[in-house]
Amino acid sequence: MRDDVPTEQEAAFYARLRPLVASYAATHPIRRVAVVGNQPLAPSAERAELIDTADVVFRVNGFGADDAEGPPSVGSRTDVVVFNRGVRPTPWFFQDYAERLYLMIEPGRMLWENPKIPDFWPKDFGFVTMPNREVIIPLGHALGLNPKTEGLWATTGTVMLWIATRLFPDTPVDAAGFSFVDEPEQSAWNHAYGDPSAVGSEHRIGPESTLVRKWIATGQVAYHR
Repeated sequence: MRDDVPTEQEAAFYARLRPLVASYAATHPIRRVAVVGNQPLAPSAERAELIDTADVVFRVNGFGADDAEGPPSVGSRTDVVVFNRGVRPTPWFFQDYAERLYLMIEPGRMLWENPKIPDFWPKDFGFVTMPNREVIIPLGHALGLNPKTEGLWATTGTVMLWIATRLFPDTPVDAAGFSFVDEPEQSAWNHAYGDPSAVGSEHRIGPESTLVRKWIATGQVAYHR
C-alpha cells in the first residue's frame, strides 16, 4: 500500500501483531478499516455509519464517540485504541476496556519519559507496548525526523494511522478527524472532548500533514471531512 517499503524487521513485527489485532475485529474477513482522530467534527450520519460498519475501528488517546442521545458524527464502535502514557482519559476511554485492544506508544522512553503507570488506571487494564525501533523511528524517518537524536516524533494520531495501514496494507482505510490535514500551521489542538491543548514541542505537524495528504492524494487513504 505504501511507497516506503517496510524493512524485514518491521514486516516481521507487523506480521506478529496482525493476528492479535484481527482477533478484535467486529467481522471477518477484514475488508475495510476505519481510523478516527480526535478533531471535533460536524454531525454526519453518513460518516458515523461508515466508521461503525468498518471491520476494525481504531481510535486515539482521549477520544470521543457518539452517544445514543446525541447526533451521529464519528460512530460509537471502538476495537483498537492507540494511546500514549500521558493520555487524558475521556468517558469513553476505559469503557468496555476488556473488550478492546490497547496499543501504547512511548517514544519519550528513548529520552526522558517515566515508565510509571498512572494510579487511576484500572488494575486489570491490559495493553501492548509498541516498539520504538519498528514503529516510531521508521515513521520519524518518513517525516524527515530522527526521534532518537532530535527528540522529535509523530503525534499519536499519525502513529495510529501508520500502524493501521501497515497492519493491513492491502485493505481500504477510511480516515476522519485529523485536523492537521487542513491546518498544518496550527499551534494548538481542539479535541472532540475536553479542553484545547498546545501542540507538543516534540511534534512537527507540517511534515505529518504533507505525508498524510500524500496518502490521500494517491488513494492509500480515503479521508472524510
